[in-house]
Amino acid sequence: MSEKRKQQAKLLRNFRSIHRTLGALLFVFFFVVSITALLLGWKKNSGNLILPSTKMGTTTTINNWMPMEQLQDIAFNVLKDSVSSSINLDLDRIDSRPSKGVVKFVFKEHYWGVQLDGATGKVLSLSPRRADVIENIHDGSILDVVFKTNSNILKLIYSSVMSISLLLFTVTGFWLWYGPKRMRKSKRTP
Repeated sequence: MSEKRKQQAKLLRNFRSIHRTLGALLFVFFFVVSITALLLGWKKNSGNLILPSTKMGTTTTINNWMPMEQLQDIAFNVLKDSVSSSINLDLDRIDSRPSKGVVKFVFKEHYWGVQLDGATGKVLSLSPRRADVIENIHDGSILDVVFKTNSNILKLIYSSVMSISLLLFTVTGFWLWYGPKRMRKSKRTP
């Protein structure tokens, strides 16, 4: 066997070993990432199971809407009355949808969402935001929620490990496909 062919075979064995080891070590993580990616891709077509649909308010004219403070108070009271009187009311964001006449309230410490008619303050939806949970699992930020870190460090570590692993998986997988073809071709040529 030529020296060049021996080097190609050794490289192929090394890539196979890396590919197999990464696959074994990160199987569960790749499985979770793929399932959550599939669910996130389907969230708007899940019949409100994953993501509650955005409802329609009575008017799209913002000048006719109630003040944001009043809408916020209504959202807080609905959440306390319907979910738990001791629920955390720290807001993550207020999502105003003028084209639909709706204001959505999304919270930091839990996955409940409240949709109100911007003009009347009527509750259009009070529902769990499963898509947010799935997204947090997918990108690793659930670790920062569980361990109560404020720096997103666990998300960064998780995302970095998964990204680098996927890159290595792609490179080694390509080489496992291409390497034998290259070796067969070099065997035929003198």
